[in-house]
Amino acid sequence: MNTKKTKYLLIIAVAALILMIVITFIMSIIAIRTANKRPVSLEQIVVQSNDIEFCDDIYFAGERVPLEMFNIRERYERELLSNTYFHSNTMVLLKRSKRWFPVIEPILQKHGVPEDFKYLCVIESNLSNVVSPAGAAGFWQFMKGTAEEYGLKINKEVDMRYNVELETEAACKYFLKAYERFGSWTLVAAAYNAGSSRVSKFMKEQGVTSYYDMLMAEETERYVFRILAIKTIFENPEKHGIYVSPKLSYEPYKYDIVKVDKSIENWAEFAKEHDITYKLLKVFNPWLRSNSLKVNKGEIYEIKIPKKPFNMTHGHIMNLIGDEQFLLEDSLALEEIN
Repeated sequence: MNTKKTKYLLIIAVAALILMIVITFIMSIIAIRTANKRPVSLEQIVVQSNDIEFCDDIYFAGERVPLEMFNIRERYERELLSNTYFHSNTMVLLKRSKRWFPVIEPILQKHGVPEDFKYLCVIESNLSNVVSPAGAAGFWQFMKGTAEEYGLKINKEVDMRYNVELETEAACKYFLKAYERFGSWTLVAAAYNAGSSRVSKFMKEQGVTSYYDMLMAEETERYVFRILAIKTIFENPEKHGIYVSPKLSYEPYKYDIVKVDKSIENWAEFAKEHDITYKLLKVFNPWLRSNSLKVNKGEIYEIKIPKKPFNMTHGHIMNLIGDEQFLLEDSLALEEIN
């Protein structure tokens, strides 16, 4: 009896094992077919942590990076490896760059600032309106005092550090002023992180004239190399195993400009008048910091009103679904009558 029972249990166990193998095989086939239908291939999904080879001619803003120096090469490699294998973050940054680089690049060009400084904006804020623990805000992370020094208006109702175009203009003024002082774009980038006075002090104390020869705080010593790493990856993401479908990148915002020269008592009402939500109004105009705005005589504010498809709200979608449902029910009713 026990022998028969044992035999039956063994048969059941073998059958279960075979069933599991078959199910696993089928699921594997389904997974491979699903992966092949995605914007990226199966080979791209498999992340391999390989070492990265790079050329010896790396430039920042037209200035050659001395990779012959062992510590410079290692510092650059550290940031390159870190950003290459931080796939999720780097992919999001690449997507955001498709929206914001077309805004930033023309302003840099207008002021004669090298285009590479757009990558400084990436490492400062991840191309988003964030606030640092120290109180720096916006894409370019201006402190309040510095922002006002460079012409950005800040009060309870508006904070132009959150206006990407105006803050980029202010950043360009800073870069140009620092370049007059240092004559090196690399030192300008370092000064943006550490402050011009501190960089000048380091240069005087250490008797050096190059960023690459200076001993500074770790954050500043990593700063330019973080910019260089992002630049290297963004210029050839596929080479570094990062594949972003053009269809899934974030499109530049589309909007109309409404000029406001009179005080606004309620921005929510203003949004309704333009068939958008208060939230969408703030997304497109994050520099508006309250629900009202006092406009003095002679002042004009430019308000962005999103256009299709960026003006879509949940209310619009529900109305469309409701209309489609109504048409479907109406069609079915006519069929029954006929």
